[in-house]
Amino acid sequence: MNDVPYSSPRAYLASLELFGIKLGLDQIRGLVAGLGHPDRTFRSVIVAGTNGKGSVTAMVERALRAGGYRTGRYISPHLVRLEERFVVDGREVAAAEVETAIEAVREAAALLPLPPSFFEATTAIAFEVFRRQRVEIAVLEVGLGGRLDATNVVSPIGAIITAIDFDHEQYLGDSLEAIAAEKAGVIKAGRPVVLGRNPAAVQGVIRSTAESVAAPLIYAPDDVALDVALVNGRTTATIVTPRGRYEGVRLALRGRHQLDNAVTAIRFLETISGTQGASIPAEAIRTGLEETEWPARLEIRSWRGTEIVIDGAHNPAGARALAAYLREAYGQRLPMVVGAMRDKAIDALVDALADSASRFVFTSVDSPRAAPAADLAAVAARVAPHVPAIAGGAPMAALATILESPGPVVVAGSLYLCGEILAGIS
Repeated sequence: MNDVPYSSPRAYLASLELFGIKLGLDQIRGLVAGLGHPDRTFRSVIVAGTNGKGSVTAMVERALRAGGYRTGRYISPHLVRLEERFVVDGREVAAAEVETAIEAVREAAALLPLPPSFFEATTAIAFEVFRRQRVEIAVLEVGLGGRLDATNVVSPIGAIITAIDFDHEQYLGDSLEAIAAEKAGVIKAGRPVVLGRNPAAVQGVIRSTAESVAAPLIYAPDDVALDVALVNGRTTATIVTPRGRYEGVRLALRGRHQLDNAVTAIRFLETISGTQGASIPAEAIRTGLEETEWPARLEIRSWRGTEIVIDGAHNPAGARALAAYLREAYGQRLPMVVGAMRDKAIDALVDALADSASRFVFTSVDSPRAAPAADLAAVAARVAPHVPAIAGGAPMAALATILESPGPVVVAGSLYLCGEILAGIS
């Protein structure tokens, strides 16, 4: 028993953050059993990967919704509001409904020998919300890894694995093969899996896992032709797959790297259409690519008359994608506000951003996991001494400092930093 009175449902949920990250499925299995298995009341799609999984989650959900399905979308972390994690038919679930689901999860958790983690609880909350909202298909973004992630308690109609790179090595392993093996844990017997563009080492691990459980594997880039143009930072492409032709698609999400995510989403939607009790017409797929909304992924805002590019590039691969976009879209180095968590590969992150930075103002978000701004500045002095760098204050103070620079500015690094900035400029 672990039932303790709390002042509110949200206070209970916040208390679970003290337990940190806990990988394993025993707790989430206990939670969903105690709730009467809400995870079995809707069909699900599970999306794993290191980079691009959020974007692909958003694209697939939007396409399914355009195809006439009542959809759920579960993501993490949230940027500003807890409700961002729980979206039904494109709208955040009302706060009161989330709190009702939190209370149901708290009651189920009271029967467990140990309290759940924050993420285990929010995953169960999502399932309960989706049941109450009568969701037909939910798209679930894996939190960390795959094999032991709480989302992996579901039996999905199919899985997607996006680009795999180094991140969370302390939990997932220190080689691409080890990380890929953890991500491959979302593959289920006989259910299709679509793999986004990845190096050969990753492909081999995913292929071996899929073969071992007789899961049909589609490597997204295979037999796909692209005709691409980047205009004003936006990508327009004609995409031809073995099953369809999508002429002049203007991707809603910025950055050339989103092409791989779009192809991955297309191949998955084509794969499940007509085979997994789903039917998604080509126009719905097109809508999923052209009308996706996904905050803090190369999001452009204006504040105090200055254009701000906000991107949650929180690992080296994401930072490289951001730097490439900035070079292509702006053709010049830009000033950056940067913050990061202390458990990230900070040297490599800063080194990648330095390719497109005119100067750095480092900041630290309000989190015990955050790297101090002074530590980040010290890293920059070592790995990118050619880029001027200072330790600024809190995120909004750091942004105010960098607004003294002419032209666009960039906010990059932790999604928690992006959340604080978005809240501050709204």
